[in-house]
Amino acid sequence: MNKPIMLLRSMLFYLLYMLIVFVFGLISIISGPFLGYLNRHRLLTTAGMLINRALGLTCGINVQVDGLENVPHTPCVILSKHQSTWEVFFLQRLFMPVSTILKQELLKIPFFGWGIRLMHPIAIDRSNPRQAMKQVMQQGTQRISEGNRVVIYPEGSRIPFGKIGKYGRSGAALAIAAGVPIIPVAHNAGYCWPARQLMKRPGTIHVIIGKPILVTPESNSQAVTEQVKDWIETQQLRLSDQ
Repeated sequence: MNKPIMLLRSMLFYLLYMLIVFVFGLISIISGPFLGYLNRHRLLTTAGMLINRALGLTCGINVQVDGLENVPHTPCVILSKHQSTWEVFFLQRLFMPVSTILKQELLKIPFFGWGIRLMHPIAIDRSNPRQAMKQVMQQGTQRISEGNRVVIYPEGSRIPFGKIGKYGRSGAALAIAAGVPIIPVAHNAGYCWPARQLMKRPGTIHVIIGKPILVTPESNSQAVTEQVKDWIETQQLRLSDQ
């Protein structure tokens, strides 16, 4: 597909994207206070599902998920590769009910941020790592005790497809403190939806969900983080060869 056509299709997608975000953001403001948490989650993740369908219709991007059988029905910590905006809304639908670790600036975005706020995220100040770590541990264990799963992007910010960022240990530390397993997730969303770029590439976003990594109170967070990193980056190499 030539670039002008890809650009036009990407622009059409963003028109639909903004419309969906606006409509569901508005609905969440009106109905959010009257809905229970799970119903709010279902409502707002429906927006993510529609965005994904719009992406397929306009840009020719499909999704393949392997390993759903590895996801427990109980709370867990999900550590995922972070390459684009795509996984932010897709994983919330895939793993709901889920609280996501995100930068607090996202909550200030009109409509988009208003909706996210209703899903009990853990919004951190990335300029203060020590306070952010404390917040992740405190609010993360609380969310898990309430029955939620917690999604953490251990590289912190979006990393281009094919690159490796520095893995933080907060996700492993949270799993150890809360006594829940870690579910590692690899994907190639950054190839079809490159970060900070308008144009989308047609293709298949392949998501691979790994088997649970079990931890104990005696587990070392750094060692567990390295185990997670090894698994994810091994899968990323496989995805790069597709």
